[in-house]
Amino acid sequence: MYGNSNDFWEGMEDLHEFSFYRKPILNVEPCRAITVVDVYRYVVGHYAKQQTEILRAMTSPSDAKKYKAAHFDYCTFSGLFRRRNEKELILHSGLMCLDFDHIGNPEEFKDRLLQHDYFDTELLFTSPSGDGVKWIIPIELKGWEHSRYFKAVANCIKATGLPDVDKSGSDVARSCFLPYDPQAYINPKYQEYVEENIFTPRVGECPF
Repeated sequence: MYGNSNDFWEGMEDLHEFSFYRKPILNVEPCRAITVVDVYRYVVGHYAKQQTEILRAMTSPSDAKKYKAAHFDYCTFSGLFRRRNEKELILHSGLMCLDFDHIGNPEEFKDRLLQHDYFDTELLFTSPSGDGVKWIIPIELKGWEHSRYFKAVANCIKATGLPDVDKSGSDVARSCFLPYDPQAYINPKYQEYVEENIFTPRVGECPF
């Protein structure tokens, strides 16, 4: 794999970075910069398991919305921010989070996305509610505004027969709650990073 730690960290330069925030959603100050590998480790790990199970057992939509806002860490996949606000964007990550709600069978839907003809998959996981999917794809803005690029992607997805994407993704500062999903998918190109043990977390604590 890597001969020494310097080789490993040099390889990490190719990863997209974006901001990570501690709960609750009212906290708009980022904790640190993370990558898709960090998010993958987080969602397949135990870090959000308890709150995900509690959320999915709730029957009141309003109570579930309040609980999610208060108990889930989150990130802004599309960029690094000073504060979670479009005007506070430091650098776009080259990623876009596409949110599909109420799609029935998340695992079957994930397979459809992985076979899409036009977009590659960086990361794919079931939403906190359990009936939606978060699809993280790489993009090249090339001078386009994020919101305009999002509309083009959303139109393409609709034209290929997939359900409508949640329009909130047009906001570059859109937050994405991080749930527990042991079946999350990460692009195989990151496998060497996933397998590299670069932290030893204390029980019950997020590794970052």
